[in-house]
Amino acid sequence: MNILETLRLALSSLSANKLRSGLTMLGIAVGVFSVIGVMTVITGLRGSIENGLNVLGANSFQFTKYPAINFSDPRQKFANRRDITYAEAARFKDLMHASAKVSLQLSRGGRRASYLDRSTNPNIPLIGADENFLTSRNYEISAGRDLSADDVEFGRAVVIVGTDIVEKLFQSESPLGHVVRIDGQNYTVIGVTASKGTSFGQSQDNNAVTSITKYLATYGRAGRSVGVNVQAANQAELAGTQDIAIGMMRLVRGLDPEDSSDFEIFSNDSLIETFNNITGIVAVGAFVISAIALLASGVGIMNIMLVSVTERTKEIGIRKSIGARKKNILTQFLIEAVALSLVGGLAGVVTGVVGGNIAAKMLNAAMVFPWGWAVAGLSVCSVIGITFGFYPAWKAASLDPIEALRYE
Repeated sequence: MNILETLRLALSSLSANKLRSGLTMLGIAVGVFSVIGVMTVITGLRGSIENGLNVLGANSFQFTKYPAINFSDPRQKFANRRDITYAEAARFKDLMHASAKVSLQLSRGGRRASYLDRSTNPNIPLIGADENFLTSRNYEISAGRDLSADDVEFGRAVVIVGTDIVEKLFQSESPLGHVVRIDGQNYTVIGVTASKGTSFGQSQDNNAVTSITKYLATYGRAGRSVGVNVQAANQAELAGTQDIAIGMMRLVRGLDPEDSSDFEIFSNDSLIETFNNITGIVAVGAFVISAIALLASGVGIMNIMLVSVTERTKEIGIRKSIGARKKNILTQFLIEAVALSLVGGLAGVVTGVVGGNIAAKMLNAAMVFPWGWAVAGLSVCSVIGITFGFYPAWKAASLDPIEALRYE
């Protein structure tokens, strides 16, 4: 018997018991689907996460009151921390002047900007910042000018707007020199930022940036914690600059050597590492669920193959009596077990990739095909088929042909 004939016999045997075979394949498919679906989403999101979290400029890190990523309740754990006041942030900026470029930021979301009889949706983030903010966040000026140190020093009511705001309010005319109104305050447009597109489905082109001193004069200083961004000269100096900056921040905060730091520090790399850790935990969870489902399915394969051996005992006896060797019987039953597992695994891969890409698309991530995980999933299915199908196949191959022919 050649391998093709053995494969044909194995598949015809499976098709003779469609319901039983289908239920066994379903168990395999569910196990593979769980891990392939999750890994498809994670693979699609990884590129978006790395691009989306690249919010700071090159060689930058930031000090804040609250962690950038936090799954605990910040009101319980971090709210009792002192705010980073503007006075502290300004002093820190002066101390770091020779070592790095420092920018300051406050923001207030959900604002509405208006010009004449036109207005935007109430989804504009109004950002109070200094002259270094735009470069620290990788923005470029496409028209007009950036904030200046004088704008910040004198608290000028000027604003730099994104392209979304320009399209809503000014349409075909230049916004430069015109006055927009935000929260009852008039701001003169001095610049327009170049388009940056979206990040995690949120537009990066609908920001309005004014001087931080004007922002504080409008909204008050109580309860405001300033975000402080530090940009080292180059990658080689980043670690040293960070050490200096931590020391300076502790100094302006009045902390003693034995006091723990009452502020958070993060960078692009630390944000990406945190998200990779989260996705790693999710992947482990999916793998555990998949392993349990596949183990149960493997037991199901063994059970269905043992039943098949019992039902086909006489057939095995006839085949052995006309010359089928032990290895032929063993191969046939192993192929049946592996085919059951692989077809179920293939169904799990297809549904996992389709479902994962649908989920990724809803999260504005790229559509991908995780080839490595798909190959690994099918390989595991083959191992499961061989492992759990070997004993029934061995039992069938070891039957005595005389006793098998007598079986009723």
